[in-house]
Amino acid sequence: MSVILDRDGEGGIRPVDAREEVAAIVKAVIRATSAWGLSNAEAAALFDVSSPTWSRMKAGKFAGSLDRDKVTRASLIVGIFKGLRLLFNGPQTYGWPKFTNRGAPFNGLSPLDMMIKGGIPAMFEVRQHIDALRGGL
Repeated sequence: MSVILDRDGEGGIRPVDAREEVAAIVKAVIRATSAWGLSNAEAAALFDVSSPTWSRMKAGKFAGSLDRDKVTRASLIVGIFKGLRLLFNGPQTYGWPKFTNRGAPFNGLSPLDMMIKGGIPAMFEVRQHIDALRGGL
């Protein structure tokens, strides 16, 4: 998934309300969180939606739009998912977000717990960590 640009083309993330775009973004987030083995509660917390909204999303019955927060979260989740697939081979590819990590910046938390507690800033930090491990920074 690429970043969805503002109409003025300045590179900012914009809300998404087109039904097809919303469906594609939600589908990508569901695939990533399912591959990681996240519970519905964990996935809903990571995407910052209520459990009933997450259930509607999983059932393909979500008729809402995605604000900038959700589009940002989706971009980060998909980026982390892709980075892990490029970095690891085997169980870590999909298990890594739930593994407890004693190193910085996790300090005893799993990446998932860190992202849920810290929101978008923590998600950016996890994404940068994965990119750095891959030699991208």
